[in-house]
Amino acid sequence: MTTAATGFPTDTDDVASAPAVPRLRRPLATLLASLGLGVCAEVFFDGPALGISLPLFVVLLLAALLGLGGREGWQRARPNAWLLVPLLFFSGMVFVRANPFLTTLNVLATGFLLLLVTHFWAAGRVERLGLWSYPFTALGAFFHAALLPPGVLRAEVDLSAARRQVPKLMPVVRGALLAVPVLFVFTALLVSADAVFEEAVTRVLSFSPGLTFLDTVGRLVFVGGSAFGVLGLLAHAQRRRRNGAEAGDVEVAPVETRLGFVECLTLVGLVDLLFLGFAAIQFAFLFGAAQLPARFMSYSEYARRGFFELLAVSMMTLGLSMALARWTRLRSEGQVTAFRVACSVMVGLVLVILASAMKRMALYESAYGYTHLRVYTHVFMVALAGVLVWRAVTLWWRPERFAIGAFVGALGFLAALNVLNPDAFIARGNLARAAEGSVLDEVHMVSLSEDAAPELAAQMALAPDSTLARSVHGMFCRFTEPMPGGWPAFHLARHRAATWARSLECPLSLPEPVSEQLPAAVVNPAGAETEASGERVD
Repeated sequence: MTTAATGFPTDTDDVASAPAVPRLRRPLATLLASLGLGVCAEVFFDGPALGISLPLFVVLLLAALLGLGGREGWQRARPNAWLLVPLLFFSGMVFVRANPFLTTLNVLATGFLLLLVTHFWAAGRVERLGLWSYPFTALGAFFHAALLPPGVLRAEVDLSAARRQVPKLMPVVRGALLAVPVLFVFTALLVSADAVFEEAVTRVLSFSPGLTFLDTVGRLVFVGGSAFGVLGLLAHAQRRRRNGAEAGDVEVAPVETRLGFVECLTLVGLVDLLFLGFAAIQFAFLFGAAQLPARFMSYSEYARRGFFELLAVSMMTLGLSMALARWTRLRSEGQVTAFRVACSVMVGLVLVILASAMKRMALYESAYGYTHLRVYTHVFMVALAGVLVWRAVTLWWRPERFAIGAFVGALGFLAALNVLNPDAFIARGNLARAAEGSVLDEVHMVSLSEDAAPELAAQMALAPDSTLARSVHGMFCRFTEPMPGGWPAFHLARHRAATWARSLECPLSLPEPVSEQLPAAVVNPAGAETEASGERVD
């Protein structure tokens, strides 16, 4: 039984072993590439916001890997080359999407995938990892990248000549240290005595406008730290690991079974009966014409209750099926078949429960509109349904491949959010509901990011004199800077929003955030204000 089949890392996994210092194929080129990428990191990530800088840095890092490894390195990396597609996609979405939460997820996914790419660049197959091996492997790659550079520098850089010169330089260093407090006192007094000398000293300690001596030291430290980390990633990517060191490849003894077949089948059978009864009720109330209990006024109010509990049941059932498959003692083909049938029925009924949760969310959205949490949850349920279907497939075919399917499902969830563009979807859906006569939460609309700019600009063109249009005008006046901090922060969504903002007459001083200007009220399409219903749940 392999680690991939169990889903848990073993004591012999590479992620838990001490890093061995690799001998680099092209040490000088690797050191220069690390230093160059360290300088690029300081230039790209110096500003207050991310933009084109992240995908550009990822492309340069991958180019360094390809250049250092050559054709032989690419041949070893090609089985896992499909990881480059989501890596480039999510890093590119940092340049395209402005939603803060989505940007955070994209940055985390980019870092996670980059760690996997470097770990599997020289050896191994990512699809052979177990479910828990994915985070452990990424964490192991991170610690290897942090611990390898000192050993690499000692092995590849000859410091013997520099060590022989150290005794000769020590008197100079001691003299310079003694001179620091003396120079500081004398310089302070001379600066106070003469204004011209003060300006000269200021120019010496400021190499460029806004860049002081301490800023320069901080930038050099950042360059060194970035080059240090890049060197660790490049060195780890070029390591040729020995056989048996890759998580998911080693053979381990089967786990000790702790549950008999009868106990397991009884447990699964009773759970199936419970789920069957619940599913029947869901069909009656949510998909049929059964009468609601008297305490509920509408289907939307009924749907609001218990949604997250149903989602928790779906996820717990997935874990239950995996735990039973790991710990149940199955002695014959008949027992294996019976276990698979019972678990498949359980997964099928959970899919019905998940469909009920999705129906509840759809009813709630139709009554109260869209928010970020509702959109994220809806997309997550679709991804979870796909993982459950894959679990049912792997019960009968190649169980060790469930982990890679779940990993792809997680990537698919994030990719779907990026393609959907949640802020634009929320703006478009809520504006459509308002056009049909529903109440519009204006404060929530103008709190959306630059991703919603096209939808809101279209609404301004349709009704330029409405209350919402005036609020959107103030929102766009805060989007006048497409590149905060310089060209590395250039961002597609911010650029489009700033382009629309240039055509508006904005005050010289930017308005305060809309949430501080507007009362907690919502407006209908006609512009009449009403008190917030309190029904919106983020």
